[in-house]
Amino acid sequence: MAVVRDLRVLLRFRHFRQLLAVRLLSQGADGVYQVALATYVVFSPEKQTSATAIASAMAVLLLPYSLIGPFAGVLLDRWQRRQVFLYGNLLRAVLACITALLILSSVPDWLFYVSALCVTAVNRFVLAGLSAALPRVVDADRLVLANSLSPTAGTLAATAGAGLAFAVRLLVSDSDAAVVLLGAALYLCSALTALRIPRTLLGPEPDLVPPRLRSALASTAQGLAAGVRHLAAPERRAAARALGAMTLMRFCYGGLLVMVLMLCRYAWTSRESEGLALLGLAVGVSGAGFFAAAVATPWAAGKWGPAGWITLCASTAALLEPALGLSFAPVPTLIAAFVLGFTTQGAKIATDTTVQSQVDDAFRGRIFSVYDVLFNVAFVGAAAVTALVLPSDGRSVPLVITIAVIYAALAAAMYRSDAQ
Repeated sequence: MAVVRDLRVLLRFRHFRQLLAVRLLSQGADGVYQVALATYVVFSPEKQTSATAIASAMAVLLLPYSLIGPFAGVLLDRWQRRQVFLYGNLLRAVLACITALLILSSVPDWLFYVSALCVTAVNRFVLAGLSAALPRVVDADRLVLANSLSPTAGTLAATAGAGLAFAVRLLVSDSDAAVVLLGAALYLCSALTALRIPRTLLGPEPDLVPPRLRSALASTAQGLAAGVRHLAAPERRAAARALGAMTLMRFCYGGLLVMVLMLCRYAWTSRESEGLALLGLAVGVSGAGFFAAAVATPWAAGKWGPAGWITLCASTAALLEPALGLSFAPVPTLIAAFVLGFTTQGAKIATDTTVQSQVDDAFRGRIFSVYDVLFNVAFVGAAAVTALVLPSDGRSVPLVITIAVIYAALAAAMYRSDAQ
């Protein structure tokens, strides 16, 4: 198969393999850590979870990135990205251990959220840096394929980490602290793996940016404005449209995730352990959709173009999401999880490629940080809107229909813009 042959060629790039290993370990740890947070907030027997509580937790953990994200981008265009991966993951390993101690100490929820926020805040630097560094380790002809393999493999690693976390909690120990410590160990492994990459290989070029931290922080506003102007230029309009489309698809995915959480917690079973197992199954099925998208997207994006592939993904979601979701039954919902995993990841690969190919290297860090901020704001916004309409058992026909309409409107808008 052509895809298999191209993958073999891509994996011959030694530094690509090293960067991919850093991503797999880091995002695998993210999956473990996120499951620990979800089970602590949603599935703890002593907690009566509501959609509002889930939305509040997401807001506490994600909204501050609207402030952190821009600084991450400007700093990533000045700091050596290899060092960000090294020290960022070391810091997360230490902070995750502190979070585990807080869980064991039964501290107030706000203190737990502060600790969790510190761990996930560093993630903004690491993920944006991984995307910005990718064009430095592969040639331009294989950038689309690299964007299929690398981010999707990271997502699959996060899914595998989540599955491992579910297994540890259900089979080995029911302690969320033990799961957090597993995540800390993976963060440490990711940091050590980053040491294999030459320090200056991943950029940015030192002669293109101010070397002093104070100078970098002072120029944050100017740097962001320059990045936005760079993205808004007519020749990069396709990248801006792709970012907007991906933000809306993230909004839809976030709303449906809250719905599935509530269905697993209250509608499909009365036992927390069974609800947790169903959630783990949904995560695994969605991960299979991510993998399928990684295989299909290089061919599909080559045939229809990135914008055409995003249009097709949104159209598929608009048709199948209500057809499968309105039953609110486990099996159709799991099929919907696969479909949405496939369409969301397929659109993301196309968006990543469009942004990387149209944005100059000196601007990639800040543009991908803005990209990340849009993701978080859309996700939290979806959770807030969902909390207003979702009943306690998670069944909401208006929510399913509204999300289908958003997908359809997005597909129509992308089709019109691509036809122009």
